Amino acid sequence: MIYVVATLTVKPEARAELIAGAKACIAETRKEPGNIAYDMHESVSDPTRMVFVEQWENAEALEPHRMAEHFKAFGRIAAKCLSAPPKIEVITPAKVDVR
Repeated sequence: MIYVVATLTVKPEARAELIAGAKACIAETRKEPGNIAYDMHESVSDPTRMVFVEQWENAEALEPHRMAEHFKAFGRIAAKCLSAPPKIEVITPAKVDVR
């Protein structure tokens, strides 16, 4: 299992446009094979910071997602709405014994 955490910094005047574009991408991504979860969150301290948290069965499931038209369409919207490059990190659960 892998997670993708994408942090976006949005121009204040473009926030509504980004959120509207994200809704369609989120709905379609949740239907993709290998997707477990795909959620958008907003910072409580910075209204221009949006964080996407994705959960996938494996890294191979990400390749078709990156080629999907709904993802590309959101990418075009985001390119107009962002005030800084996105920060994207792929992570895996830590193997930690918590007993």
